[in-house]
Amino acid sequence: MKTARNIYKDEVDFVALALQSPDFAKHVKPNGQLDFSDPDAVRQLTKSLLLRDFGLKVDLPEDRLCPPVPNRYNYILWLQDLLDTTGDEYRDRYDPDRDAQDVAVYIRFSDVLHDRGGNVDEQNIKSARRNVQQNQLESRIKVIQTEPEGSLLDLDQTLEVERLDFTMCNPPFYESEKEMIASAEAKQRPPFSACTGANVEMVTVGGEISFVTRMIQESLELRERVQWYTSMLGKLSSVSILVEKLMEHGNHNYAVTEFVQGSKTKRWAIAWSWSDLRPAMSVARGIGGFPKHLLPFPSEFIFQIPDKSIDAIAEKIDTELSSLPIQWHWRPVMAAGVGFAMENAWSRKARRKARMQDSVVNKDEIDEKKAALGFKVQVKQERASANGVTVQVRWLKGTDTVLFESFCGMLKRKVEER
Repeated sequence: MKTARNIYKDEVDFVALALQSPDFAKHVKPNGQLDFSDPDAVRQLTKSLLLRDFGLKVDLPEDRLCPPVPNRYNYILWLQDLLDTTGDEYRDRYDPDRDAQDVAVYIRFSDVLHDRGGNVDEQNIKSARRNVQQNQLESRIKVIQTEPEGSLLDLDQTLEVERLDFTMCNPPFYESEKEMIASAEAKQRPPFSACTGANVEMVTVGGEISFVTRMIQESLELRERVQWYTSMLGKLSSVSILVEKLMEHGNHNYAVTEFVQGSKTKRWAIAWSWSDLRPAMSVARGIGGFPKHLLPFPSEFIFQIPDKSIDAIAEKIDTELSSLPIQWHWRPVMAAGVGFAMENAWSRKARRKARMQDSVVNKDEIDEKKAALGFKVQVKQERASANGVTVQVRWLKGTDTVLFESFCGMLKRKVEER
């Protein structure tokens, strides 16, 4: 997956795609552009991209939604980042041992097949199964027809699995056909791309907010059996409302982002987890201009130390953290270390208590899975500033924001020798 991250970084080159796909070439205009108001052209674009870039041959019904491949691929990359930055190895980067590419192929394919995870439409089900068979993917894709009032996340009876790394969802945006029509009429210009979606794909009782709220309710029961619950959204306002609902249920480990392909359609997404593994800030806080009080708590703390060498700062950090009753592993070659604390062990009160009890903590007995705080400290020296050293503290694990802030403040004071 890592090597293909920039596959749709730029706009799709229609001329280049036309040279590779004769069926698509029929729809490219002399100026090299595509008429996105033509449903046939939009469908063929999706089919040609899937065949060229992923080796998937699909048939798309004329009266059903035709999801844009680059937009869905952005969703996949965000999911990959969520997984990579909340893995058990605390790598905070692409993990080849936890490759979501196989799952990504399934999701890309199933979304084109219109399998929305709560699919109740007979035609979509038949189309999905036909495409699965013609690509010989029966061993990797399971198409399931669900009931309107049934569970959205039935792990036991429907999926027959103990746990999932993530869920992926693209619910119908509108709560009624009237709202859908009003939304279209309110646009200042015609839609950029033809919409061929049926009501069953565009409309659901209560709209996307109600649909994802059902997911939140079910996640309250499933909890950590799913690491990340995620959904794409068609309205930015829905993101704020759903974040507030998560907060009402005591969830403060969530992520928000936006998907933008070129200068055209924009979509948003939300993810939440009941585990205490914290995603990187770039992954969790991906909506510019989003209300600050609704953004996830920052999982990174950065400060700079002038006129010091990187070796001196690294040695200072290692010495200070090694003196605490916490689990701490420093790697000099990488100028980085990872640590775990069962509680606040650096405050004056904690140090005084330790002296009075004259107790010695066996650091090897600290269970990182039960730790209240997991963190990574990285020391860097920017080439442009030979005298400046940057210290980055990354919050890896935990739910207590005060504890994380306390640790960061302590480390900064110690390094600055205040």
